[in-house]
Amino acid sequence: MKKNNSTNNTSSTNKSQKEDLETKLRNDTAQGSSGSEKSLFFKPSQSDELSMNPLEISKGDSCSLQQNLPRSAIRNEQSLHNWQASKKTLKERLEFVLQKQLQTDVQFIIGKGDAVQKIAAHKFVLSIGSAVFDSMFNSMLATKEDQIEIPDVVPEAFSALMRFLYTDDVVIGPETVMTTLYAAKKYAVPSLEARCVDFLKSNLDPHNAFMLLTQARLFDEPQLASLCLGCIDQNTKEALNADGFTDIDIETLQRVLKRDTLGGLRECHLFKAVERWADAECGRQKLGVTRENRRKVLGETINLVRFPLMSIEEFANGPAQSGTLEDREIVDMFLYFTLNPKPAVRFSEMPRCAMNGKEYTICRFTGVAERWGYSGTSDTIRFTTSHKVYIVGFGLYGATMGPTSYEVDIELKSFENQHVLGKNSSTFRCDGSQKTFRVLFRHPVEIKPEFPYIASATINGQESFYGTGGRRRVQKELVSRGGLKVSFSFNYVKGNNNGTSVDDGQIPEIIFYV
Repeated sequence: MKKNNSTNNTSSTNKSQKEDLETKLRNDTAQGSSGSEKSLFFKPSQSDELSMNPLEISKGDSCSLQQNLPRSAIRNEQSLHNWQASKKTLKERLEFVLQKQLQTDVQFIIGKGDAVQKIAAHKFVLSIGSAVFDSMFNSMLATKEDQIEIPDVVPEAFSALMRFLYTDDVVIGPETVMTTLYAAKKYAVPSLEARCVDFLKSNLDPHNAFMLLTQARLFDEPQLASLCLGCIDQNTKEALNADGFTDIDIETLQRVLKRDTLGGLRECHLFKAVERWADAECGRQKLGVTRENRRKVLGETINLVRFPLMSIEEFANGPAQSGTLEDREIVDMFLYFTLNPKPAVRFSEMPRCAMNGKEYTICRFTGVAERWGYSGTSDTIRFTTSHKVYIVGFGLYGATMGPTSYEVDIELKSFENQHVLGKNSSTFRCDGSQKTFRVLFRHPVEIKPEFPYIASATINGQESFYGTGGRRRVQKELVSRGGLKVSFSFNYVKGNNNGTSVDDGQIPEIIFYV
């Protein structure tokens, strides 16, 4: 009997507490009808906390309580009720609490001006994904603020960073990749950095190579910078004509001009591109586009243009009349072009003929014989290729007896219009052996497939070896290019020729890149 009395007393007490709690909810709900948010989030007193047990509230009591709550609160409660059951993975659950901002304990104010956006998050999740956030929330100098302002990151980039930290999903595009990369670097999330860089690599082309090179330098991404420079080397003309070229900073311009590997472009055209950049820089510095201001913004950068690589005609028609060079510099260059031996000048004479990738050589002869003489007439051969290649020079035979030197002029021109595409005057010293000796052009010469070209070499020196057993067609398999097979087909050139033909003569080797 004593046990039953205790049970009855407890039941009576619980019933009384439920009636008090229901009255309290009605009063709070009535107060909340004026628009106050307090009615939805009341804090129970200590006695209420001790007596409230959800298992002791009957279904009827629960329905009675819901009837007195605002409809929006009821719908929100119903939509979030047991949401965990529908999320099968941790990733899905974390994504849900991020989107719904459930149980967040920190709020970020992202951006500045009209673009400011508030983003709530969870300190624990951020701390385990970023050393910067970990230090921000858990170190001895941790912030005690619940609202943190981040004006230097745009909301889209910060949202992408949050999405990655919560779910490992990468949400970037051409418009947001650079700002997301900045956010990833700022908060030390290297895995997101790598994904951003991979995205940039996959979208690299000549039209954006200079823009990405500037960003790669800014964000200290050496691998991306190297890829950009390689793209510029292989597509120099297209890259310089892109809109982004004139927007680069002067350090990036200097880095490009120092390269020996810019291909397929004459130095006079490179000089014109430098002048276009200088005109744009005058505008950025709010200076008039004059000859004096152009030289002012370029400063010592003008010394990186390799004027000695130009012909005297190219220099006279371009740089000499541009006003960018000083009178003393113009005189020095004309003396360089006309005097022999050539006087020293401040501008580099190093040819820009080194190319990225593997160098290949084809030999059109199967044998070697002695006593090929020279009388001032060119040895010439006509050829076509099956693929686009870049010819950087020829291999030539040397003397049959002892070490000696030769003077040689090499040339490549179009067979159809006789337009000269590349030439160079040089010397080479041979050792009396049958091996060939390299003579290079100042610039790589682009050769289009199935178009006829003429290779010529005007050699001044004693009798030399020459090739025999010539082949009309030579095929080269490029292992480094997945087994690509490049074919060279040769034909005799009529007219003034020193005797070289398909069967025998000089110009045994052609040196090229693909």
